[in-house]
Amino acid sequence: MADTGWPGCAKSLKGVILDLCGVLYDSGEGDGVAIPGSIEAVKRLKESDLQLRFCTNETQATREKFVAKLQRLGFDISVPEVFPPAPAAIAVLKERGLRPHLLVHEGLLPEFDAVDKTNPNCVIIGDAAENFSYQNLNEAFRVLVGLERPVLFSLGQGRYYKETDGLKLDVGVYMKALEYACDLKAEVIGKPSPTFFQSVLSDMGLKPNEALMIGDDLVNDVGGAQCCGMKGVQVRTGKYRPSDERHPTVTADATVDNLAQAVDVILGQRGRAA
Repeated sequence: MADTGWPGCAKSLKGVILDLCGVLYDSGEGDGVAIPGSIEAVKRLKESDLQLRFCTNETQATREKFVAKLQRLGFDISVPEVFPPAPAAIAVLKERGLRPHLLVHEGLLPEFDAVDKTNPNCVIIGDAAENFSYQNLNEAFRVLVGLERPVLFSLGQGRYYKETDGLKLDVGVYMKALEYACDLKAEVIGKPSPTFFQSVLSDMGLKPNEALMIGDDLVNDVGGAQCCGMKGVQVRTGKYRPSDERHPTVTADATVDNLAQAVDVILGQRGRAA
């Protein structure tokens, strides 16, 4: 009988999905900094027989510019391997004939160049950072309350993330403000949305029990993956807090010091230890 617990489940894995910020690198001034051991860990996974994808709620740059930054940090990553929320959001807009008012980071705007934004009938909110001013939030609020059927899309729902100079508020805080003001429920595109995780699994051609998610966000990375039927492992880097290991509703299948340690365990179970 197959071992379904950690670390024995690694023997039957066919794919690994990695979060990026807080797992591979910490964002900050310039390109940020790679977390020690993470560049080599990604290299080892790529050299193994496992499929590898990267699932992120990053919304401060286009996918191409984001991947270029990771490559400058030393990571062997290509654009088709990375799954951020913006391309998924654009697909939803086209499918439903929606025209967005955008409250996003200036670096993300080029993703929406080909999208009709005249006379908006929905709002998309992402990690706008300094663009989360009162004026900009109020403008998004006015668009929503002026619609007969207001639609709010949030590119992720994180509470905070870590940069090199400390923790920063994430999009989920501002999403909740607009939900409260407009008396509505946002549609989340990105982690922990099951549809978002399933799109990555579909690209890999794998079932949930054949893949493992590794992230620093207990609720959105680990909990989201577990709700889809995947195993979820949390790293003690990035936004990890010791209280995560006593969380009332989400329990990681394992907690490891960093990505390098997780990869050591996975490949060791598969007879590929360094």
